[in-house]
Amino acid sequence: MKTKQRNTADLLVECLEEEGVHYIFGIPGEENLAIMEALKRSKIEFITVRHEQGAAFMADVYGRLTGKAGVCMATLGPGATNLITGVADADCDGAPLVAISGQVGTDKMHITAHQYLDLRSMFEPITRRAYTVVRPDTMAEITRLAFKYAEREKPGATFIDLPVNISKMPVDDDERPLQRKTIQPETALEAQIEAAASMISYAKNPVILAGSSVIRSHATEMLTKFAEKLKLPVINTMMAKGAIPFDNPYSMWTVGIPMDDYQTKMLEKASLVIAIGYDIIEYAPAKWHMSNADIIHIDTMPADINKNYQPEVEVVGNIPDALERIMNKAARLQEPVPFLNLRKQMVEEHESYAQDLSYPVKPQKALIDCRRVMDKDDIVISDVGANKVWVARHYNCYKPNTCIISNGFATMGLAVPGAIAAKLVHPDKKVLAITGDAGFMMNCQEFETAHRLGTNFVTLIFNDRSYGLIKWKQDMQYGHHEYVDFTNPDFVKFAESMGAIGYRIEKAEDLLPTLIKSFKQDKPVIIDCPIDYSENMKLTHHLEELMKEL
Repeated sequence: MKTKQRNTADLLVECLEEEGVHYIFGIPGEENLAIMEALKRSKIEFITVRHEQGAAFMADVYGRLTGKAGVCMATLGPGATNLITGVADADCDGAPLVAISGQVGTDKMHITAHQYLDLRSMFEPITRRAYTVVRPDTMAEITRLAFKYAEREKPGATFIDLPVNISKMPVDDDERPLQRKTIQPETALEAQIEAAASMISYAKNPVILAGSSVIRSHATEMLTKFAEKLKLPVINTMMAKGAIPFDNPYSMWTVGIPMDDYQTKMLEKASLVIAIGYDIIEYAPAKWHMSNADIIHIDTMPADINKNYQPEVEVVGNIPDALERIMNKAARLQEPVPFLNLRKQMVEEHESYAQDLSYPVKPQKALIDCRRVMDKDDIVISDVGANKVWVARHYNCYKPNTCIISNGFATMGLAVPGAIAAKLVHPDKKVLAITGDAGFMMNCQEFETAHRLGTNFVTLIFNDRSYGLIKWKQDMQYGHHEYVDFTNPDFVKFAESMGAIGYRIEKAEDLLPTLIKSFKQDKPVIIDCPIDYSENMKLTHHLEELMKEL
């Protein structure tokens, strides 16, 4: 019996196996049938989703949690364009992702053809590299390049466009995947280390601003040692929650909500900001660097420069190594008493909501109950909206990658598909998706995927029947809101129709026991929790008064 000759699609799948791909999230289509046939003979598991955007979000969160590129796939035309939001999210958030799409044959690219779009041109602005395969013997090179550029620091998205006729063309027997290699970041120059150590030793009020690269570089333990030895207060961005345990005395929690908060006041008072693993896309320097504070930039990549971010010293190289070397050369004896006092005030404010039983449930109380039920290494996936502001401010973390927030591209609809990916990566951990009702409805169809896969996570819906964050901003800017209210389906019945379990919170004291019960179920769970977003404007007014006092 004659052995089937390998084609380009077979070689692509072999290359994906060489890259260590475990899952591909996507939807089959006519122009990627050859790839699907090749995957049938592969150990790679294809996860069939209900919308391509969900596939991209799953690959996005998979990449953030593992450090390896998540892979999503679609057919040509509308299938590929449905990937775009999730691909852009991964690219802006620094999540490694490789997107693959089918395409019309190369013989049709010069004419008007059914469902044809120049996908490479569309994906180029939102990826690190975008490729169209036009010859079978380039498949291995293109795949290796796509993963290399997706996974190198700063990670992001890449795109491969595979025309249907090329996918079916035979490849020579000697065509093989290129070997996967990882490149370690270089070590920082000694002169940079000494300059940073000197500035830190003599600074009057230094503050650390920790960003997402601290998480990606596995630098959290060294950051904690660095802060403790040199007595440096640490503020983290939303995407760096868990960079230092929130109960560490030098942890000053999270910056980045739309209003000035304790953290912005600390940065305002700082004489030196030590930006470690910080990316300006996470929290614009114009929002925090309003004083004459000097800046030290410590990262694996040189700093992005703008008017408000011009470091005096750049320490470019392996972050844990750089921190250890600076720590051994710097010396500080004085405790940052003003910042520690502010921290006490923050803790008192946070804990004041622990026994609040008013209904609808206050977001602060809801998140305290979530923290009570989640272990230190369990995972929260936050959607974007008003809920994200409250998660950033009131859901505190002990470890890295235990609270996933999109704050580069800041995309609604991430939480449910992201939770599916998180549960696939960490099946033994509790996974909680926290979302507004608006964000939930953007990808709620993936609950069918969740049920089919047996990914038993819990989704907590903050239900206020509106686009809550936009309402909040309208109220802040204009004193009223318009065009943001809507109605919702019965989320309990919705859950049941998807093979999941649904609960509705009728009083505040029911939330904690419902969360506990939900994590004992053998199905996905949706909790409909009416939320008191009158707290939004109360927080705005509170912070305005607080800034005057501080």
